[in-house]
Amino acid sequence: MIYFVEDDDNIRKLVCYALSKEGYEVKGFSVPSMFWAEMKKALPDLILLDIMLPEEDGLSILEKLQNAEKTKRIPVVMLTAKDSEFDKVTGLDMGADDYIAKPFGMTELVSRVRAVLRRYQKTIANSEYRLGELYVNSDKHITSIAGKEINLSFKEYSLLLMLLRAEGNVVKREVLLSELWGDFYDESRTLDVHIRKLRVKLEEAGEYIQTVKNIGYKIGVSES
Repeated sequence: MIYFVEDDDNIRKLVCYALSKEGYEVKGFSVPSMFWAEMKKALPDLILLDIMLPEEDGLSILEKLQNAEKTKRIPVVMLTAKDSEFDKVTGLDMGADDYIAKPFGMTELVSRVRAVLRRYQKTIANSEYRLGELYVNSDKHITSIAGKEINLSFKEYSLLLMLLRAEGNVVKREVLLSELWGDFYDESRTLDVHIRKLRVKLEEAGEYIQTVKNIGYKIGVSES
């Protein structure tokens, strides 16, 4: 579902029509109060938001969306007749995912919406990891083994995520050290200590972390 907040009736109807033709479900709102009322009922997959609006400007709406836990991950595309650098930089810095200046073509709009949704879905897909008895949710910062939540230090958790994101490929020692401790840090024994502690905390799933001699580490379930 896409929500579109735009006070110009012609633009709102045209955009809703163009997106619906591409298979998207769209709801248009002429004023922010209607939008907020609908947000209480159901959350959309993406929000198209004009900046110049009655009742409340789009940047104010964006700020509220970004500051609320339930809505801060909803992608937002800003639309406005203004194309000044200030508006563009301000919107993107505040958390907007894209910015389209009026006038715009429907083909461009649909393409940009599709691209933002694709990036968002990829992010969502990569926020959860399941490997054997191991489950990690990077959005909620949850790590569990066979349904039992375990507590990891920040470094242990970051190390585990790096291995999971490599999708079974080997992560070199120097890459792990650089990412987790900085380029200036070259004491590889610290990495080994953290790997050992992580294996212990992961209990039976600790066996998933495999040492690749003289290269680094990888994570995966043994086929044997």
